[in-house]
Amino acid sequence: MPDVRESRGASVRIHNTLTGRVEPLDPIEPGHVRMYVCGMTTYDLVHLGHGRLFVAFDVVCRWLRARGLRVTYVRNITDIDDKIIRRAAERGEPIEALTARQIAFMNEDLGALGIQTPDLEPRATEYVAPMVGLIEQLQAKALAYQAGDGDVNFSVRSYPGYGRLSHRNLDELRAGERVAVVDAKRDPLDFVLWKRARPDEPQWPSPWGPGRPGWHIECSAMARQTLGQPFDIHGGGPDLIFPHHENEIAQSEGAYGVELARVWMHCGALRVGEHKMSKSLGNFLTIREALTRYDGEVLRFFLARPHYRSQIAFTAAMVEEARSSLARLYTALRGSPAEKGAAPDWDGPYARRFADAMDDDFNSAQAVSVLFEMATELNRNPSPALAAQMRALGGVLGLLQRDPVEFLKGSHLAGALSAVGDGEIDRQISARAAAKARRDFPEADRIRQDLLEQGVVLEDGPGGTTWRRR
Repeated sequence: MPDVRESRGASVRIHNTLTGRVEPLDPIEPGHVRMYVCGMTTYDLVHLGHGRLFVAFDVVCRWLRARGLRVTYVRNITDIDDKIIRRAAERGEPIEALTARQIAFMNEDLGALGIQTPDLEPRATEYVAPMVGLIEQLQAKALAYQAGDGDVNFSVRSYPGYGRLSHRNLDELRAGERVAVVDAKRDPLDFVLWKRARPDEPQWPSPWGPGRPGWHIECSAMARQTLGQPFDIHGGGPDLIFPHHENEIAQSEGAYGVELARVWMHCGALRVGEHKMSKSLGNFLTIREALTRYDGEVLRFFLARPHYRSQIAFTAAMVEEARSSLARLYTALRGSPAEKGAAPDWDGPYARRFADAMDDDFNSAQAVSVLFEMATELNRNPSPALAAQMRALGGVLGLLQRDPVEFLKGSHLAGALSAVGDGEIDRQISARAAAKARRDFPEADRIRQDLLEQGVVLEDGPGGTTWRRR
């Protein structure tokens, strides 16, 4: 794709959570943007709230590349964590088997939303040695201590400036602290860097005895190892501002004395009613289940159309509105030849306005409004050149690359739901229980997914498995 800067003099401007201002993007290495986004903890399926995050930064990455910038995009995988250990123990399977399966599901589900694979996907278990080195640096600077219980903790009050990302001081953080008080800690806000070995848990050698890393230290080490320090953009969801990203800054900058990232970006939450979509709240819809109800590109359009910092309300009516709107765009393209990957003509008036919108803190809402203006003109005056330009601009957002007729035929559902009888459902539940008993969890997951695709939802509880039709 040609360099937009050759025809567009404006620079990309980004809202920086750290400063609270919209600032020009000024890459540390001219022409090269290094971006790190916190990825999945692989103990369960990816839900649409995660989809919101990863679609948002997929659009960011696509636009930076459309601007002619080289991008190194890193999105980590957490494959060792308390939740992973608990889930593997509950299922009686090795941690490696659980995480490998969930990573495969993640790749399938994100691919169905048109999310491109990052350049690097470091896994936490591959970077334990750099984590140990980082903790040693912190201990040497009196920012970390080994507590009486054997854990190594970060001393929050020993690090000046803690709270500047979340724009709160220590007293405010203590008043609303989300960290349980642990007697071994010097302060309730102190957080774990290294956990001493517990029975039957994975462990690695360290100067403090066998154990495993805490969650926060993982991203600090992986980001530094893959991108260097400082790098240009650090991204994530709004729930990561505190404590995760706040702790990353304290660890990385406390250890090495230089900033971790120039710009901190956070997308808005996907909300269900008054709350964000979250596994902890139990109000989530997995991408895998959503794809049995909705077309993948419809879901992408629903998630990508609003400005990345805005909150999105998830309702069936809102997704249907997205489907109807995307169908309007495809209807305008009907009859024009599909040419995937074609570059826009950035000197055209629509393209210039599209670029202005995206340069302004990735304003996809305004950019999509340009596509609708083009669709209106196409409906009045069919033009192959205008249709090609519209399709090319849509491609920058990962949209409008399919055959319009095929999309319009099947966009209402990813697949037709078939009727399945009660007896067959009970038989499949029994087969799934047998698979779980012999620890064949991939087969158990396959049976669950097959029933889901036929409109049957399985729900596991203390009394066994129940089912309902959707």
